[in-house]
Amino acid sequence: MNATDAEITTLLRQGNLSNSGIARILRVDKHRVGRIRRDLSLPNVLPQPLTLEQKWASKTRPVEGGHLAWTGERGSASRTPVLRYKDECHTAAALAFRRRTGRAPEGYAFAECGFNHCVAPAHVDDEPGRQRTREQLRYLAGGQKRPAECVHGHDQAEHGKYESDGRAYCGQCKTEQRAALRAQQLEPASA
Repeated sequence: MNATDAEITTLLRQGNLSNSGIARILRVDKHRVGRIRRDLSLPNVLPQPLTLEQKWASKTRPVEGGHLAWTGERGSASRTPVLRYKDECHTAAALAFRRRTGRAPEGYAFAECGFNHCVAPAHVDDEPGRQRTREQLRYLAGGQKRPAECVHGHDQAEHGKYESDGRAYCGQCKTEQRAALRAQQLEPASA
């Protein structure tokens, strides 16, 4: 459907919709709406300023089980929920973590509740929080305290980590293994 100039003018004269808002409603080009606005000498509508937290909340939807689904933008390759606000891009999970704790997350913030990309503040944790939870899971499952050093001599107080099931591993060893694998993949094949 192609809206008439009269339909666009009617919405412009209401005075509460932006060019983009009218374009969305009538499914027309926003530049056409802007041209008509200028021809009528009508001022642009100032956007209603939302706080970062209000904008975040407007992009969530409650889901059964206490989860929050993200209805906003997603990162292109990773499909990570993101929110653009005042020329900055935030992950929705980092904002959920900040909402719950009042501080920025250390490392990546995400939920391990089983609901894909959940942004419920109670479900989202940062790296130190996840490691504490995983360590507790290890002990609850009958696991022992991890050794002070890994088999390669890395200090586990600094490099020790836990998988989501509570199994301990050395983060430094894993980093070195990944680097070696990448280097191996970049080497030209032997003739």
